[in-house]
Amino acid sequence: MSKRRKQHTEKLKAKVALEAIQNESTLTEIGKKFGVHSLQVGKWRKDLVERSHEIFTDGRRKSSGGGDDESVDELLKTIGRLKVENDYLKKKSGLND
Repeated sequence: MSKRRKQHTEKLKAKVALEAIQNESTLTEIGKKFGVHSLQVGKWRKDLVERSHEIFTDGRRKSSGGGDDESVDELLKTIGRLKVENDYLKKKSGLND
């Protein structure tokens, strides 16, 4: 029988992380209170601190992050490959425009 990982809601994660940021209790105490391991509490706190600026990011602006560039490059490569394959198949089948 395999163990299933517990799925925590975003609301719980936020609540735990906010409480951890307040430093009124130890991570262990917070973990016991919410039924989460103290290492997980620390990770969620760190995630909240590092990504809190995203809450105030204007979604209408284009991000300057590099993650989208890789996706676009990969899509362009795929389009190019598919165009070559399509042209080849058209030529072989006699359906050339």
